[in-house]
Amino acid sequence: MNEENKKIEKVLESLSKSNFRSKFHLKPKDIEYINNKGMDTIKQHANDFISKRLAPEVIPNDGKQTPMRGHPVFIAQHATATCCRGCLYKWHKIPKGVNLSEEQKSYVIDVIMEWIKREYEK
Repeated sequence: MNEENKKIEKVLESLSKSNFRSKFHLKPKDIEYINNKGMDTIKQHANDFISKRLAPEVIPNDGKQTPMRGHPVFIAQHATATCCRGCLYKWHKIPKGVNLSEEQKSYVIDVIMEWIKREYEK
């Protein structure tokens, strides 16, 4: 297991102990959406959402930019504390006020996709 995988495993374990974060789960319609679109498309959507809603240095509606439902990635973002820059800092120690690097974006997407994979396989 490489260092990033260890980091993801550790953060997902911590998040699973949070009363708030552990309440999020994929619903049957989310599973159906994944079945119809495929994981590669879901990962593309995650990349788009992160690039537009989380990666910029300044986010005018930070803390409110991620819906609570409507797409498996949105659910995963709340479950993994990658929904806003405040949560990203608190749980992942990625600072606010700077553009996310490509490495940071990749990490966030990997966390989201690992959570989705685990939920999908339940």
